Amino acid sequence: MSPDSAAVPIIPPRPKGAKSWQWQAAPKDGFHVLRHTYASLLLEAGESVVTVARWLGHSSPAITLGYYAHFMPEAGSKGRTAIDGLLGRER
Repeated sequence: MSPDSAAVPIIPPRPKGAKSWQWQAAPKDGFHVLRHTYASLLLEAGESVVTVARWLGHSSPAITLGYYAHFMPEAGSKGRTAIDGLLGRER
């Protein structure tokens, strides 16, 4: 199967003249929903953003953070805990 083929009709074929990374599928289409769900669940479970970025094929964790940072519920809590400890407060 060539990279341009879509054996299962989840991802429509790439439009003629499109770049290798451009797909006709919109974010509401199956593949993108599946990918977003996968990344969101991993980050909510506490997986490293670096690991998720690697698994998604992003060139940088910054790209992953740009899309998915709101799925990291513990983001900032370690820093707050460290400062509270420094100031003698318990959390």
